[in-house]
Amino acid sequence: MRRRRLARLPLVAAASAALLLTACGNGLLSEDKAGDSSSGPILLGMLAPMSGSSAAIGPYMKNGAQLAVTEINAKGGVAGRKLELRVEDDACDAKTATAGANKLVTQGVKVSVGGYCSGATLPTLPIFAKADVPMLIPAANSNELVNQHLPNVFLLNGTGTQQADAALAYLTKIQSARVAVMDDNTSYSKDIADLTAERLKQAGGPELAGRDSVTPGESDYSANVTAVLKTKPDTIYWTGYFQEGGLIIRQLRQAGYQGKILVADGSVDAKLIEIAGAKSAQGVLATMTPTPETIESAKGWIQSYKATFNSDPGPYSTQSYDAVRVAAEAIRAAGSTDGKAVDKALEALKDFPTFAGPLTFTKDHTLSRGGFLILKVSDGHFVLEDSLQ
Repeated sequence: MRRRRLARLPLVAAASAALLLTACGNGLLSEDKAGDSSSGPILLGMLAPMSGSSAAIGPYMKNGAQLAVTEINAKGGVAGRKLELRVEDDACDAKTATAGANKLVTQGVKVSVGGYCSGATLPTLPIFAKADVPMLIPAANSNELVNQHLPNVFLLNGTGTQQADAALAYLTKIQSARVAVMDDNTSYSKDIADLTAERLKQAGGPELAGRDSVTPGESDYSANVTAVLKTKPDTIYWTGYFQEGGLIIRQLRQAGYQGKILVADGSVDAKLIEIAGAKSAQGVLATMTPTPETIESAKGWIQSYKATFNSDPGPYSTQSYDAVRVAAEAIRAAGSTDGKAVDKALEALKDFPTFAGPLTFTKDHTLSRGGFLILKVSDGHFVLEDSLQ
């Protein structure tokens, strides 16, 4: 499946050019059906962690989105109007995210293309919903985001359910016998942990050895480590973020644990390795959607990213890039920047080419396939271990 998905990726550039040529050719937005006749830029809003414990991720998302904006504008924009990205720091904090969402709405953003931490994204849902601003969420993936069935919320990342399914598939494949699950009590982390634990309780696969939840922001998790090791797991699945995950991995190894450690997508960042230490992190596995390095056909895109930002792309840069492209396509198809019209255009989108493969949203506004694969830390880097195909 990975090969099939990668084989389609060259279509991305061609499809982007096609949509832009089409848009420019028929002038769909020359008169906005919703009465938005402004000739100024169409504002896209992004909430991302530029500070706080997940600050390493924010620049990846911002740069990925900006790269798409620049490319689209270089080809004429969307039906003759340029796109403009407005970024607000949510610090992965609910209160900060709420303030940022209100600021973006006040500025007049037409589509939101941000959202990394589910716990910070959730309180922004009613703000964007009230303002009729469609949300294309590129990273946050708690099921709580779509369980409210808001018409303006769409996920571009696999859900917690899909990630738990991927974890169980891999744990079964490597014949893990006893799995302990640890979370950090956030919406994103607890969602995946609960769903994974449910699956481990079912007969016929790996057994649930134990569950534990930690408090984010602590400097010592030795008590949690001791409690988990008493359950005698051969694999430990950490579903929280990299800051705490790095510390827990280091303390697990210091306590003598030699079994497998699997982490969820919120821990896939170089900071995890830095905090855990290279020796402790070596061999750590991860459930993750494709990163730029694991997408064979993204080599040209990576070069573009490096040339533009003088840095390597990281997690969720491609998803953020695609969020802008999907937003542009929906606005073009809607012939309007009216939120409700764009929502309908997103629901009608069919096989739109993205780095994750052809995109058609399910009735729940999620991806039909999560696209999770398994990464492994090798010599200080996350590399592809298993495509789960």
